[in-house]
Amino acid sequence: MSGEVLINLTPMETRVAVVENGVLQEAFIERSRRRGIVGNIYKGKVVRVLPGMQAAFVDIGLERAAFIHAHEVMAAHTPAEEQATISQLLHEGQSLVVQVTKDPIGTKGARLTTHLSVPSRYLVYMPDAPHNGVSQRIEDEGERERLRQLVEVCQAQQELEVEGGFIIRTAAEGVSEEELFSDMHFLLRLWRKVSERKVTAGVPSVIYDDLPLFIRTLRDQMHDEIEKVRIDSRENYVKLKEFAEEFMPDAVERIEYYPGERPIFDLYSVEDEIHKALGRKVQLKSGGYLVIDPTEAMTTIDVNTGGYVGHRNLEETIFKTNLEAATAIARQLRLRNLGGIIIIDFIDMEDAEHQRQVLRVLEKALERDHAKTKCTGVTELGLVQLTRKRTRESLEQTLCEACPTCEGRGTLRTPETVCYEIFREILREERAYGPETYTVLASQAVVDRLLDEESAAVADLEAFIGKTIRFQVEGHYSQEQYDIVLM
Repeated sequence: MSGEVLINLTPMETRVAVVENGVLQEAFIERSRRRGIVGNIYKGKVVRVLPGMQAAFVDIGLERAAFIHAHEVMAAHTPAEEQATISQLLHEGQSLVVQVTKDPIGTKGARLTTHLSVPSRYLVYMPDAPHNGVSQRIEDEGERERLRQLVEVCQAQQELEVEGGFIIRTAAEGVSEEELFSDMHFLLRLWRKVSERKVTAGVPSVIYDDLPLFIRTLRDQMHDEIEKVRIDSRENYVKLKEFAEEFMPDAVERIEYYPGERPIFDLYSVEDEIHKALGRKVQLKSGGYLVIDPTEAMTTIDVNTGGYVGHRNLEETIFKTNLEAATAIARQLRLRNLGGIIIIDFIDMEDAEHQRQVLRVLEKALERDHAKTKCTGVTELGLVQLTRKRTRESLEQTLCEACPTCEGRGTLRTPETVCYEIFREILREERAYGPETYTVLASQAVVDRLLDEESAAVADLEAFIGKTIRFQVEGHYSQEQYDIVLM
């Protein structure tokens, strides 16, 4: 598996594409006005305590107050029987140092915790944690034990006082004592600055701001399978190299400045893939297709055979379509950054072994996902249910907004339906006010319908109320909009 990271920078936005084997797998977009804030640490003020929900709202200087639950305020190792209520922990007007765990998404404010942590390339420092831990993605028990011992040695050698513990990240697999020591030293220096700002900062204010996207990408996405990191900004290429030289010397040779006239995102058709990822329908190579529908509560994915008919029998056709769909679904979840509950309706398979194989392929494909996923298997209705951790807005939420015409429903009332709404409204106005004439302002499609297919109904209505009804086209009206002017 070979990969590349493409970084496109302009004054207005930063865009990052992660490509594996020539195919776009993930896209990250950060606009200067809407930069992601996960990982940022704030000094905020409690503005409302909700005892019934065991939660509180905290003003951290954003448009909407952020949300924190009681278990995110207490020590992570507090036994259940000793847990206090939110009213015992917080009160309105109290200042509180918090970290963002989830970006504001849609109408929901950011999610917060008081369990603070700061990450580096190989470690995450948690000043309040009582012990060290190792990423579950490092599976070799011998390597896990080696890293635990190395961290303890590095802690003992530090000049600065070490309180709390460290989580050893997946990227630390195989690193030397010198690299871990340097990483730990950087985190402890950084935390000292954060601690000083906790005391001196006003309310609300930012105490710690995570690295910009293009540097975070190098820190979090870089691994042995990434062969190149290409960036199209010379100024930021220099910054990226400087960061790599200090913290990731192995990556320095893989960072390239891209001066080409052809836009960097035209490589590997990244722009086209992003546009496709905003659509409902995903075409499979076999001729089958997926239909992806994100909703407020969950995302549903439907698998269809489409034009694929196979060569032997129906069961083979279904099995092959489902296998291809399983791999495509894992990619789409990463690319679209879909989170929360995900329900997949594979085509029904009678063979139990086929079901197991499709599930194994899906789980295997999900292993490459950086977001935490959990597959709960097949339900009684034959649906596959999984969850994927959501920390930032999906690609659609980042790039799109609800249609102002249909208000996100995805459908419009037909011209016929609007015509009959107009008839009912005229009857209501007649009973209430009894004007001399009526003028209906509506869209071209609705007026055309009133003067053509519904002309007999209009004549009957005029006879019934004994009044004249006039019609006027308003070009800027949507199909569902209309006004009735009383004369």
